[in-house]
Amino acid sequence: MRKYFGTDGIRRIANTELSPELVYRVAKAGAYVLAKHSDHTPTILIGRDTRISGTLIESAMLAGFLSYGANVKVLGVIPTPAVAYLTRKLKADAGVVISASHNTYEFNGIKYFSNKGTKIPDTLEEEIEEIMESGKLEELTAENEKIGVSEYRNDLMEEYVYFFRKNFDDSFEKYNKKDFIVGIDTANGATYKVAEKVFKALGINYRIINNTPNGININCNCGSTHLEGLKKFVIENKLSLGIAYDGDGDRCLAVDEKGNEIDGDKLLAIISANLRKKGKLNKDTIVATVMSNLGLNKYTRDNGLELLQTKVGDRYVLEEMLKDGFNLGGEQSGHVILLDYNPTGDGILTSLMLILSILEENKKASELGNMVKLYPQVLINAKVNSNKKYDYEKDEEIKNAIEKLEKEFAGNGRVLIRPSGTEPLVRVMIEGEEQEYITKKAKEIAELIEKKLK
Repeated sequence: MRKYFGTDGIRRIANTELSPELVYRVAKAGAYVLAKHSDHTPTILIGRDTRISGTLIESAMLAGFLSYGANVKVLGVIPTPAVAYLTRKLKADAGVVISASHNTYEFNGIKYFSNKGTKIPDTLEEEIEEIMESGKLEELTAENEKIGVSEYRNDLMEEYVYFFRKNFDDSFEKYNKKDFIVGIDTANGATYKVAEKVFKALGINYRIINNTPNGININCNCGSTHLEGLKKFVIENKLSLGIAYDGDGDRCLAVDEKGNEIDGDKLLAIISANLRKKGKLNKDTIVATVMSNLGLNKYTRDNGLELLQTKVGDRYVLEEMLKDGFNLGGEQSGHVILLDYNPTGDGILTSLMLILSILEENKKASELGNMVKLYPQVLINAKVNSNKKYDYEKDEEIKNAIEKLEKEFAGNGRVLIRPSGTEPLVRVMIEGEEQEYITKKAKEIAELIEKKLK
């Protein structure tokens, strides 16, 4: 069991649980693990979101890297996917993002990226933890002329803007319409400046909200986790589409012109149809997680596409994509990976692919959103003994209850049981055609799991 790293890096309350001392150790150990096979002085990039604790964590991280002897380029406030892109582009040895993504401002976190721009695998995170706990950190101290140096490179945001211009300038010049106006909600987060720069550069008409961060308003009733404000904004201003990013900019959800949500499953369907039409959907396959809605399964089946499903987490989606050469994958939460462009989820990239799909098809956002009929879904947490989280698979009564319900669904519903990676909970997710019925059944199974695994 890992002590610090969870399913998406380290994420804790800043300055108490995620103390500067801990961050310093994570930086020093991380620099060693990620650069130990290198024959040159390592270069590491650091980017962050807009949280009040960002500069505090950045300073501790910077000290750890420089103390090890690594050179650092400090990028300032910039989206996670920009750090991934620039790490590859500049041939740096590693990249780090300081962010707690969609969480509230008091949290912060650390995510490492390899020199290929991908999140580092579980094995490397485990190795970093081993070094942190081994007492070896004192040995990793650079002396004299080997101490690292840093430079502030806020200008590198323009490289990220150029990435979009290079890939999309011609397309948008051809299809842009004056009456097509997009609402953008940047969640007072890492995209608050760069999203506007990209949309301006591509000539897309837009209106922007929640782009005035103050350190504590990131994700506060805005962005991809709180779509109500964007829905209202789109309807009141008669906009063609609404786009919402999360705090660190690696996710995107959308709202059609009627105020209906376009979630990650619908985004995957819309983008896959557009890519396939151009002959650009590798092996006619979408990679998603087991949490994807049954509606996406039915969409792919009805349209002759393959849907491969992994365990929850964008890193597992990416692993599957890289393994077999697929170029489109993602999660229901709006974390979409377009591997032909960037090896991590990129909210701005996803939104541009959606806008382009709408313009090229010459249809309304609501028409494309209707490509997938989403099944009602209910998720209930069963509180269990932490040591018994995985025992539901061995209990005959629990197994029989699940099998009986799945037979009853006969392909028009499903049951997914998933232990929490961080809490003493077993998550019971059921999909089916009737909300009231699946809610009742989810409660029954959750109560049974609580009773048997307490």
